[in-house]
Amino acid sequence: MSVKLTTHQKDEVIVVVASGKLTMGEGASTLRAKIRELVASGSRRIVLNLADVSYMDSSGLGELIAAHTTVTTAGGEIKLLNLAKRVHDLLKLTKLYTVFEAFEDEAAAVHSFSAAKPAGTQA
Repeated sequence: MSVKLTTHQKDEVIVVVASGKLTMGEGASTLRAKIRELVASGSRRIVLNLADVSYMDSSGLGELIAAHTTVTTAGGEIKLLNLAKRVHDLLKLTKLYTVFEAFEDEAAAVHSFSAAKPAGTQA
């Protein structure tokens, strides 16, 4: 089973909930397409909830980096939520935990955007 993505909005933040496997092929390209679609439609504050991601390979990790690049290039931020131990360990091993802000609580992740800078200000 590849990754399944659903989204919901909390204030000015889009929460993308991923479930399944984030691996080479369909899973990774599904995430890439969704992030690009959100950025194209004007979303600049994105939380990626990975609680239900059962497995991630290097391609999935690559897609997280690509998503980060896409969003930050557009002047936004992407934050991670509910990392499984394996994903957390992978980020630590690759030193990518310094690139991503990760949270275990959706409200805290959403609030972190407004704490960083007031809505409506340019990055």
